[in-house]
Amino acid sequence: MIDSTHWLLTLTCPDRPGIVHAVTGAIVEAQGNITELQQFTSTESGRFFMRVQVQQLGFDRSSFEDRFGAVADGLRAEWNLDYVGRRRRTLVLASKAGHCLNDLLFRTRSGYLPIQIPLILANHPDLEDLATFYAVPFEQLTVTPESKAEAEHRILDAVAEYDIELVVLARYMQILSPELCHELAGRAINIHHSFLPGFKGARPYHQAHSRGVKLIGATAHFVTPDLDEGPIIEQNVRRVDHTMGVSQLVAMGQEQEARTLTEAVRLFGEHRVLTDGTRTIIFR
Repeated sequence: MIDSTHWLLTLTCPDRPGIVHAVTGAIVEAQGNITELQQFTSTESGRFFMRVQVQQLGFDRSSFEDRFGAVADGLRAEWNLDYVGRRRRTLVLASKAGHCLNDLLFRTRSGYLPIQIPLILANHPDLEDLATFYAVPFEQLTVTPESKAEAEHRILDAVAEYDIELVVLARYMQILSPELCHELAGRAINIHHSFLPGFKGARPYHQAHSRGVKLIGATAHFVTPDLDEGPIIEQNVRRVDHTMGVSQLVAMGQEQEARTLTEAVRLFGEHRVLTDGTRTIIFR
């Protein structure tokens, strides 16, 4: 639910003295009341990160943007201003496994996730009934070596058509081309099991069981051309032991995947994720 009385400002810029004073001063001059503020300076990159929630008193967006633009230019800052609670438009890509998609749809309907899903694109028809249950349009993509470029064009068309802000790969079992990765840079999230770079390929939980792993989990990250190596947003792990069979490991792994992906989407939707090179800054 949009809270039109509260605004959310995120900002990143080269670190220097006086940033907080400049930003908060501009907010005060615009008659905004700061109700939450988080900041971080990365000693590795030398960049400053900030997330500020502002209560609207006499606060006017257009006048604030005009004033703050000059402040941001002086700081060489990248910044964004949004309503608190606005649902960000999200395209979901899926294949056959439904655990991640089901969790996303359920938590979106329940109001936990600040997103809206206008479309699901999948390269198999298996999850159409699930999409229908949640009243979300479903479209099947035909993805073969010959049709992959056409399928990716359809993804980009959907991004433009629905003004998509986030693309979520909910166990979408296709490797995106470098070109598509670049087009979606900073706004596409993928999920994978925590075994990587070990146990690659098919049946990872069978491989893990045969090796007697003691921990299973999942990693949600931004999509980059380097497969499964994008900046990490969220991770979870759970301890296992020798008494558990493959089916138990699979069930527990899917639970971690769904939980981890949903949390990464929530963090992104609430403007809590800022990138710092190959890693992320998360304001919880």
